[in-house]
Amino acid sequence: MRGVDVLVVGAGVVGRSLAFALAEREPSVRVVLAGDTDTTPAGAGAGSGVGASGAAGAMLGALGEVTDLGMRTRHGRLRIDLAVAAARRWPAWRDQVRTAAGSNAPARDGYGSGTFMILNAVSSALDDASFTAVAQAAADHNLPCHDTSPADIPGYRPLDNDRALRAWHLPDEQFLDARAWLTTLDAALANLPHVTRTPTGTLTAAPGGGYLLTTPAGVFRAPRAVVAAGAWTTPILEALDPDLPVVPVLAAAGTAVTVTGTGPRPAVIRTPNRAYACGLHAVPQADGSLYLGASAHPSLTPTTGPTAGALRFLLDAALSQLDHRLTGAGTARIHHGNRPLALDGQPVIGPTPREGLWVASGTHRDGLHASPLIAALLADALLTPGSPPGRLPHPLAAFTPCRELIADLTAKEAAAEAAAHHAALAAEARMRPPLTGPWPEALADAYAARMETAYAAMPDGYIPPPDLAPLAYEETGPALAELAAAHLARHDRAQAL
Repeated sequence: MRGVDVLVVGAGVVGRSLAFALAEREPSVRVVLAGDTDTTPAGAGAGSGVGASGAAGAMLGALGEVTDLGMRTRHGRLRIDLAVAAARRWPAWRDQVRTAAGSNAPARDGYGSGTFMILNAVSSALDDASFTAVAQAAADHNLPCHDTSPADIPGYRPLDNDRALRAWHLPDEQFLDARAWLTTLDAALANLPHVTRTPTGTLTAAPGGGYLLTTPAGVFRAPRAVVAAGAWTTPILEALDPDLPVVPVLAAAGTAVTVTGTGPRPAVIRTPNRAYACGLHAVPQADGSLYLGASAHPSLTPTTGPTAGALRFLLDAALSQLDHRLTGAGTARIHHGNRPLALDGQPVIGPTPREGLWVASGTHRDGLHASPLIAALLADALLTPGSPPGRLPHPLAAFTPCRELIADLTAKEAAAEAAAHHAALAAEARMRPPLTGPWPEALADAYAARMETAYAAMPDGYIPPPDLAPLAYEETGPALAELAAAHLARHDRAQAL
């Protein structure tokens, strides 16, 4: 058994960033980073249940993920504050990590700035509202957002039927090649003598206090442990302590494709963000290829590979809405990952009631972008001598792991919001109802009725966010309700102690 100072369980971008921040801030601190060290995402047909980091599009934007719902809700606005704060850290953070990596850092990591957000003809009123919300968020945070002609967007050649009606130019939005960035982080960690990398292990409570991590490389003991295992966070915590009332983390499966032969692209092109699609986007990569993403579908457990439907929808949308010339592009890689999506849709970050146990998960689509901020704030809290564990600084203070489930909407409002997201997906898929009688209204009413029924079946105290709505109305509905009820009961028992 080897004694160390901090165990970091989970080697995605958040875990790696935290290990780096801890070792850089205090070089004498001994850190164990446990998890898969493979930075290569699933290849075409490989079908491995990988995490989100290796499959990420790595848009580092403060505005790109803004939605109308986010601007209208308290926790949505906190998420925007978090994104803005993280974006400001990225230039210095990148320099710090690349310096530590030295000559082993990739010569090119795809880092750049500039995003064009388009509002096109295959959209809905929901997309209109989010497009407007982006400009409002830019004004609130004093960030540039310029109205621009879609015809002036470099590399943008949609089909006429899918062309953009309006476009924002967001010059300060950054982007990165996620694969190159993970390689850079690995090189930096390899140069830190007190960071030990191990395969995935089992985390248990140590007799007399602290935590044991049993791995194929040995057994490690530490007074502090941070579980940053993405979509695998909840099983690890339940095995450690089944009574711990941490908000459960589920999976949101995402599929993307890298294509080659497209020519240089100077900026990101994307549509507004929403559930089930996360905004169609094209991101330039370090080697000159182009990343096209991404599908989104929630799951109770991590998925093993892309579906044919996800690939078909993604490619159809990218070729028709972004650049029809990509029809002749080569397919270099199919990416698949499981984003960590909490039961209430919000991050799960901070200390737990167990002494020395912390969680950093539930970031959904924001993990890579927010990683510098999360790593720095957690490192400060873990390394401050004599500091009792408390909530992390604003805006992370609202997302403590054992909080009450967050619900910024009533059940009726949430059902209506989820129905609007489904209508937007139908518009993007060119679903055309018969133009006779009340058909268009009947379809909209059917979406609303289905959502209301699904939301009414959830236990009191739980309102699914729009991103989890499919789990509520598909065959997984009873399992989702059972999961929520079990968590609510566990939380109530903990509060009563």
